[in-house]
Amino acid sequence: MNNFEFRNPTKIIFGKGSIEKLKNEIPQDAKVLLLYGGGSIKKNGIYEQVTSALADVDIIEFGGIPANPEYAVLLKALKVIKEEKITYLLAVGGGSVIDGTKFLSAAALYEGDTPWDILSKSIRTEKAMPFGTVLTLPATGSEMNSGSVITRSETKEKLAMGGPGLFPIFSILDPQVITSIPTRQLANGLADSFTHVLEQYLTYSVGALLQDRFAESILQTLVEVAPKVMKDPTDYDAASNFMWSCTMALNGLIQQGVPSDWAVHAMGHELTALFGIDHARTLAVIAPSHYKYNFEAKKEKLAQYGERVWNITEGSIDDKAYAAIEKTVDFFHQLGIDTKLSDYTKDYEGTAEKIAQRFTDRGWLGLGEYKTLSPDKVEKIVKMAY
Repeated sequence: MNNFEFRNPTKIIFGKGSIEKLKNEIPQDAKVLLLYGGGSIKKNGIYEQVTSALADVDIIEFGGIPANPEYAVLLKALKVIKEEKITYLLAVGGGSVIDGTKFLSAAALYEGDTPWDILSKSIRTEKAMPFGTVLTLPATGSEMNSGSVITRSETKEKLAMGGPGLFPIFSILDPQVITSIPTRQLANGLADSFTHVLEQYLTYSVGALLQDRFAESILQTLVEVAPKVMKDPTDYDAASNFMWSCTMALNGLIQQGVPSDWAVHAMGHELTALFGIDHARTLAVIAPSHYKYNFEAKKEKLAQYGERVWNITEGSIDDKAYAAIEKTVDFFHQLGIDTKLSDYTKDYEGTAEKIAQRFTDRGWLGLGEYKTLSPDKVEKIVKMAY
């Protein structure tokens, strides 16, 4: 196992009726900017629960943060923060709203030329405006980590940011919120969290036995609850296991002491930026091709994954590894998620070359756990995903 240092300061408040506990988490003298997305929280009762819990707190609202949080929209929210002298942020939403809130928490205290520098220059955020979250869509794990991804449509870019200042102070997780989530978004959440685990697990062994089994247990749980969640979101046991698995998939725990990949995400982000495809679905497009292209480097771990998660016991290491990839594709298909770029757009020619050039221009010359996945290899993987 590799050396590591681990700290996660986010307080998790989990379970039925936990939104009411919001009143105990935000200082009474705070001036709060309540951030949310398209307004679904006003239809499903979550908005009422939040505002009721914060009846004695000074709140200003900012809605309309889109999926793949848009830089131009966030700049409008940043203007409100500065003009209204906001002191605390509250994200009520899924990963996009929380990621956008993280950007705002950093940008509110940033003293550089333009907030986009935080992303384009990979500036690590050490200190930010305090914020909490009320999770409404399990998927990204953003409610318990210090990462964020922001989209800028004018340049068709989707870039990540992070740093210890971007951990939420607290996050409220009430599994009952999933009862109002559309089936498509539930499928996205399952695929997104599943791929998060694969990015930290399907690399190479460093003797981290417990970390491997942490990862495998999350994958096994997602496979078990996926059909239950899709069939009946009111199944509280399935919903609670789904929500906690999504959080555990990317709160930093399973990443400690092991190598991680993240090349699938890097390529997937480009597909979202170029075509507007749902983030989770871009991962389902890229992942199978990525594992097939890097088969020799990953086959030992792929075979282990096949044995422990999919109960594949017959055949050689190669046979088990290849069967594990096919099982993963089948899992995405069972969620109703297509796994080829051509399923989403007919305008895919030239995409691989464009992504490879973008990576070259950014200096992203070695992705993956070995840092050897060069732009020309990225081009081949994306073409395989057509």
